[in-house]
This record gives sequence, C-alpha cells and structure tokens, in this order.
Amino acid sequence: MNENIICYELSKQNIPYENQVKVLIWYDNKKFENGFRADIIIDNKVIIELKSIEKLNDVHKKQLLTYLKLTGLKLGLLLNFNETLLKNGIVRIVNNL
Repeated sequence: MNENIICYELSKQNIPYENQVKVLIWYDNKKFENGFRADIIIDNKVIIELKSIEKLNDVHKKQLLTYLKLTGLKLGLLLNFNETLLKNGIVRIVNNL
C-alpha cells in the first residue's frame, strides 16, 4: 500500500485530507516556505507520516512530534509498511494531550 492508495481510500469514505502538504515555518521573524512536507493531513487534525523501513526508531517518533508542534496539531500516526502485520507498524504520537 502506498500514499496514493491511502488517499484513494480516504476519498471513498469522504474523509477530507491533503497529501504532500507544504508546511511553512517561521524562525527569527522569517518565513520559510518549505519547512517540511507532511505526507497526509486528515481533516486538518491528524498528520500521517508514512515509512517503509526495517524498524521505527525514536528519531522517527521525534520527527513526527516536531511536525505536530510546528503545525499546532495534536495527533499523528506513524505508519511503517515494512511489517508482516500492518498493525505492528502503527505508532500513535500526541502533542500535549
């Protein structure tokens, strides 16, 4: 499964989303247009970060938490598709809940 398929499934369920969202970052009163790209943002509430790697590490969790802090969103899901069972590759990250 890849990003396009996830977006297709979200569309079929009429769930609002955006993919490859450019997120602005302000630093020292300067705007940076391409701070990062969020893989998928669902209903302007949840960031989905997609991976296909051997193992999720703390750095991946910290990356998503940083994305949450920069956007002001509260919930993120880290999905690693390189697992035998997808449920084993899902990590929920929260920002100050």
